[in-house]
Order: sequence, then structure tokens, then C-alpha cells
Amino acid sequence: MKMAQKVNISCNPELLEVRAGQIPATLTVTYPKGYFNKSAVMTVTPVLVYAGGEEKAAPIIYQGEKVKDNYKVAAWAGGTIVEKVSFPYKEGMEKCYLELRSVIHHGKKDFDIPAVKVAEGCITTSLLARTEGEYKYKEDGYQDILHKSAEGQILYDVNSATVKKSELGGESVTDFQAALARYQNDERATVKGTQIVAYASPEGGAEYNAQLSDKRAESAGKAWETLSGEKGADVDMRSIGQDWEGFQAAVAASDLEDRDLILRVLAMYSDPAVRESEIRNMSQVFTEMKTKVFPALRRARFIADIEYRNYSDEELADIAKNKLYLLDESALLRLAARTDDPSRKSLLYRIAAESFDSEAARYNNLLSSLDNGDLPMATEKAKELKVSDGDALNAKGVVELRKGNFEEATLLFKKSGTPEAQQNLGVIDLLNGDYKAAAEKSEGFNKALALLLCGEYDKADEALSGKDPQSNYLRAVIAARQGRSAVARKYLNAACEADPALKKRAETDVEFAAIAN
Repeated sequence: MKMAQKVNISCNPELLEVRAGQIPATLTVTYPKGYFNKSAVMTVTPVLVYAGGEEKAAPIIYQGEKVKDNYKVAAWAGGTIVEKVSFPYKEGMEKCYLELRSVIHHGKKDFDIPAVKVAEGCITTSLLARTEGEYKYKEDGYQDILHKSAEGQILYDVNSATVKKSELGGESVTDFQAALARYQNDERATVKGTQIVAYASPEGGAEYNAQLSDKRAESAGKAWETLSGEKGADVDMRSIGQDWEGFQAAVAASDLEDRDLILRVLAMYSDPAVRESEIRNMSQVFTEMKTKVFPALRRARFIADIEYRNYSDEELADIAKNKLYLLDESALLRLAARTDDPSRKSLLYRIAAESFDSEAARYNNLLSSLDNGDLPMATEKAKELKVSDGDALNAKGVVELRKGNFEEATLLFKKSGTPEAQQNLGVIDLLNGDYKAAAEKSEGFNKALALLLCGEYDKADEALSGKDPQSNYLRAVIAARQGRSAVARKYLNAACEADPALKKRAETDVEFAAIAN
């Protein structure tokens, strides 16, 4: 008994802590000379006792120097023994103690030694990690405001800026007026402005054509006053001069024999004078262009810019009741994104995927399954993805993360390379107990948690920006570790009042043992 009093047993850490799903501990036993009988065998069983029962580690067996077995030898001369043990974390272990139960076997007799408690309490702060995984939905592409335009044009004779009556009554102008009238009578449409853009065909020299284009803009402006019935109408007037862009498009769409040669000239030279000279040198084709290309470039365009108000969410929902087939892909995706019914959301995404071969719909449907915590469904939806872009790879990684397949999840996140995937790699680092790496990769709450677990309390506090109960709970832990009891109580009370689950957790959380009232 006197010898037993000289045995020193310590546990590191003194306060146990969950790390990577385990509760590890390093036991150090120092015993004096003559303590361990040379003919004895001792079985030591580390046991973690908690509210749900107890968890035993594998027994550690020592033998005296004269024992002819293959156990660890404990020297008669005394010494120090270091053993590492670990227990898988189970719910309830935050309130626990670690004890050593030993039995000495000597000859044919067994002697039970009173259990020795070596540690009490377990920090479970690492379990606060947000491990659902980060991901983002694809944009639905639905436009609340559609930008449309109505357009008509008038053509001019060669070298002329005079507007012919036949042009004002021509099909292009009358169609433009009719379209403009429809928009003006449509409550969803707003005419935001009108442009007049005048041109000259690229013949006759750049300076001359610039002046001719200016005159055509002026005459077209007066024609617009006549058409609109508005004197001094607010119209955006532009004069382009030689229309090389229109010329290139017209040649490309023509059946001119030397079409490709002309296009090469345009590509080779940017100077308008050189271009015109080179093209004029093709005498036969230049003559052909006078009748097939140039007339359509001697013009002024009337362009009305219109904003068209698209269907609201309520209108889309109303259409979907009986005429779902009328909705295009973006409308279906918008409707799915705005519904709170998981079944309805999945149906709309499925219809969009099947009707439009929509990868965005397939991807978003996977994310909706993750939102709902339906891991089996998410697993199936992940298999339906046809495209493996960064977002898709990240989403598949989240599925594997939630299934506990950390190795596969890590590969997918690294391959993804998105900001969300980087944060998810931080989640895996947190779960694996690599808090320094987690702090470097994570943002927000998980970054703060990782910094806290690294002992960098000030940086952890700075990283927290959320006002949610979980963030306040973590602020309370930080303050408690810094010895700021009043601050810790303030944040802890706020967290517990807002979240009953956190209140229950706090009752057994050893982080707050020092600030208990």
C-alpha cells in the first residue's frame, strides 16, 4: 500500500477532448523501484464512464521480469510507462470520467486494485462544426425585365440624303410603326427611347461619306417627327459614316464570286481608303456590288428600345396550375426555386430536365435533396448529372461528405476547385482534427471554430460575424476560455434563449464550468 502511494499517474490532456470523432488520451505512469513484482502480471483496462454506460479500451498487460510471456515488461527497478488510448465519441460522453481498472495476477491468485480516476469531463466544442457542406444553386436565368427592340429603316439613293415618300410608306417602316403601337398599348411594355442611326455605303471616300451620313441622320430625324407626330422628339441621333461592319456582313451573306477575297482584304487592312482602293481594283466584282451590296447600306435605322415586364412569381404559379407546358426552362427553374414544397420543387426540376435537357435543373434538384436532408435521393440525383463542372463536382463531394466518405469527398473537392469546395476541404480538416489547415481554408463560423481550437482566441472572435445562436454560443466559449466571465454569460444566455438545443448542451458543457453561477 505504501508503494502504491508512490505511483504517479497523469493524463494528457487533463480535461479530455473530442478530436476527429475520438477521445484520445496519453497516460503516463511513474512507479518506484520494487513496485512491480518480478513474477507478477498486471492487466490494466482504461474505461471511459459516462451517462450512457461505459466504453472500455483494449486491456494493457504488463509482466514482471521473470515471467515468460510476451507482454510488456515492467522493470523491477522502477520507471515510467507511457500509453496512448482512444475512445470513439458517443453522445453523452461530454459528462464522463476516465479511470484505470487493474488486476494483478500472481501465481494462481488474482488481486483487484481499486480503480483510479485519471481524468474527468470532456470538451466537445469541435462537434459544433458545421459539416453539412457548402454549395450554391445555379442561376435560373429568368429575367424579370426583358429587353426588346422594334426596328425599321429607310433607304436612300446613291449620294442622296433625301427621304423618299415610298420609303416612309414602305413595309419596313409600317411594320415598325405597328410593332411600336403594340408595345405602347401593352401594359407590360415601356418604350425607353428611340435611336436613329444613319450610314453611308463604303464608296466615294471616308470624308465625303461622313458628311453624307450626317445629312441622312438629319433628314431621318425630320422623317421621324412626321411619323411620330412629335416635333422636337427626344431621339438619340447617331451618324456612323461608312458602314464597313454592315458591308462585311452583307458580303459574307452574299453569293459574290470573289466573296472570300473581299473578306480577306477587309481582314488585312483597317484603313478605309486602302480598303476601298483594293476593292475598286476588283473592277468586275465592284460593279456587281453596286447592285447587290451597296444599296442596302445607304440607310437610316429607326430603333425603339423597349423594357418588357416578365411574369411575376404569382403569375408564373397561376400559369403553372393549368398550363405548365407554356413555361420555358428559365420560368420552370424560377418557379422551382421559389416554391417551399419539396415534392413540387423536385417535380418542376424534373420536368425542366426532361423537357429542355436542363443540366441546371438536374443540378438544382440534387441541391434541393441536400437541403431536405434526403441523402439517398441526393445520391441518386448525383448520378443523373451529365456535366462535371466545378459546381457539380463540389455537390457530389458534399454527398460523399455527408455519407462519411471523406477520402472520396476530398478528391472531388480538390478537383472542383470552387470557393465552396475549398471551404468543404476545411470541413474535412476540422473533422480530421487538423485545425490549423481548417482555419486556413474555412470562412465564417468554421474558421472561427478552427482558430478557437488552435488556441487563437482573439482571431477566432474576429472571424465571427453571424448573429445567430450558434455564433453567440461560440462567442461564449471564446470568452470563457479567456476568463471573461461576464461576456461569456451574456452570449451564452442569448444563445440558450434562442435555441433550446444549445440550452440543453450548455448544461453539460465543461467549457462553462468556470463561469457557473
